[in-house]
Amino acid sequence: MTLTIMDNKGCIDVLSSNHIAHLACVRDNRPYVVPIQYAFDPRNLYIFSMPGQKIDWLRDNPKACVQVTDIRDTGEWRSVVVDGDFEEYPDGDQWHDARLHAWSLLEKRANWWEPGSFKPEAQAVSGDTLAPVFFSVRIGTMSGRHSIPDAA
Repeated sequence: MTLTIMDNKGCIDVLSSNHIAHLACVRDNRPYVVPIQYAFDPRNLYIFSMPGQKIDWLRDNPKACVQVTDIRDTGEWRSVVVDGDFEEYPDGDQWHDARLHAWSLLEKRANWWEPGSFKPEAQAVSGDTLAPVFFSVRIGTMSGRHSIPDAA
């Protein structure tokens, strides 16, 4: 297997051709990683969620990391890591356009609201419906690796 570093174009290809990732955040020196669905534009990864631990943690510390993997088989894969900042788009006039933009990109994928919309334990405890959260991870840096099987 040969491991190569991907250029910016390769990283963008991975980000634009996938929609499942892992989001990492940190609070009180404790990491937390969760799967997400996202939509990509050249500056942001857009994400939908219900309130919960990741949103609480990102509000406290907006530094975020997202990892996307494109696996073709055990010998060939591509992986991109994005470091950036959390930016929330609350429902209101100030964030209206950003929220609609996020929605318009996310809704292009079937079942885009999953897994972000499932919080059965929260509803069971409170009995309330929770307001959805639209947010982005504004891309600060990104890097990628590509594994290629060696010729036999």
